Amino acid sequence: MIEVTITPNMVEKAKKKAEELGRLKNSITKGQGNLAGFIGEYVALKVMGGKIVNTKDYDIILPDGSKADVKTKRCTSEPKSWYECSVADFNTTQKCDKYVFVRVMKDLSKAWILGEMDKEEYYEQSTFLEKGQFDPSNNWTCRADCYNVRIDVLSEVAQSQSA
Repeated sequence: MIEVTITPNMVEKAKKKAEELGRLKNSITKGQGNLAGFIGEYVALKVMGGKIVNTKDYDIILPDGSKADVKTKRCTSEPKSWYECSVADFNTTQKCDKYVFVRVMKDLSKAWILGEMDKEEYYEQSTFLEKGQFDPSNNWTCRADCYNVRIDVLSEVAQSQSA
């Protein structure tokens, strides 16, 4: 897990992109997570390098040419290894090579890159949960059908030389 300080520049750029995007169809948080999502992309970019492209299938083309979709959750404390990373069921057809998972503090002070996992491996390792299902492992009720893996099964991300 890599802790990253969120810069004012990241917040400014993410706010602009969130306003331009508006509310996405199927948004679990009704658009409230857009800002954190874009900050998650800038955090991943800072650590991993590459180029943000924001397609419906992936967010970043990494230096090795792989296509990563960044999945971000907001949080109020440092993530623990047993917390879970989620991919909503309606995102399973995205044409990305891997998922990169990020947590962003709600006060936008810092974030953590939790790790990454190849898309195919993610679905082999994940547990499916239905909307409304209670997950006793983390005291959480699902807001949408999703697939979850624990943070401690993710691979560490490769850091860019300039990070």
